[in-house]
Amino acid sequence: MLKKIVTLFYLLFCAISMAQLGGESTYQFLNLVSSPRQAALGGKVLTNVDYDVTQGLYNPATINPDMDNQLALNYTNYLGGISYGTVAYAYTVDRRTQTFHAGITYINYGSFEGYDENGNQTGSFTGNESALSMGYALRIGYSDFYFGTNVKLITSKLEQYNSFGVATDLGLLYINEALDFQAAIAIRNLGTQITTYAGLKESLPFEVDFGMSQTLENVPIRWHVTLENLQQWPIAVSNPARVTSDLSGNQTQEKIGFLGKAIRHTILGAELFPEGGFNIRLGYNFRRAEELRIVDQRNFSGLSAGFSMKIKKLRFSYTHAKYTSAANSNFFGLQLNLQ
Repeated sequence: MLKKIVTLFYLLFCAISMAQLGGESTYQFLNLVSSPRQAALGGKVLTNVDYDVTQGLYNPATINPDMDNQLALNYTNYLGGISYGTVAYAYTVDRRTQTFHAGITYINYGSFEGYDENGNQTGSFTGNESALSMGYALRIGYSDFYFGTNVKLITSKLEQYNSFGVATDLGLLYINEALDFQAAIAIRNLGTQITTYAGLKESLPFEVDFGMSQTLENVPIRWHVTLENLQQWPIAVSNPARVTSDLSGNQTQEKIGFLGKAIRHTILGAELFPEGGFNIRLGYNFRRAEELRIVDQRNFSGLSAGFSMKIKKLRFSYTHAKYTSAANSNFFGLQLNLQ
């Protein structure tokens, strides 16, 4: 059984290895950070196997009985006046059938003023998108591997244009309890548009991520390493704002070496007191840092920090993520234990 699942993951990875990145596919909101905890640890974590019910939205293999009757509500004050949020809930029917997971991701792009090709005002309009997710995970025999999947129904409305799509996420998780170590791979957004905006079918933001984490022995710190966008090499693009000119006016494009290309796939995170009622989280996203940094100016792009606090059956989480010197994001989350 395990061999068949690993083979399936390999074939899917190879078949879509040339998938598009951001800006070249529709429904980009599907890969946004899903919770304050994710944001604080750099943006993409695959291996949190605990009470965090929102984790199931990103890697369905992490769905587990500790999420039973947990309800999470998350809100993000994003860039440019955009706001989005997620809701997640899990319910364990019994120990044999494991746990079912449901979630909603919603994004509101705000209000815009419309104009025709002659500059005449046509009135205001809005844009919003949402996805309904249903997930389930199971243990593969008596092994240390777990397999999970999410099925998503996606709706999008941008001005007068509407679109509907379906997608699935696949996750494979390895847990070594003796070392308190986890590793996981997630294949996200395998799907298609059912109805298009204007007759042109677009691809979904397919993504392959790999992550590892471990709690240090005798130290209350859990480290996280995530390798994102493994479906494509490289993901680095020269920034036209970093073109240099010599005295003769000759221009030279930014050159990105092998290390620069590799590091853009890497996200680091650490969580202090990961199992406590109060914990502190730090993260660094190398791709965000490289793409948003300003030459000869320190603006700390890529850094994120947050905390969570548990009070009885309620856990509050907050994260501040640094993007540029002009714009940052704040993430808020509440998780309720309904048992």
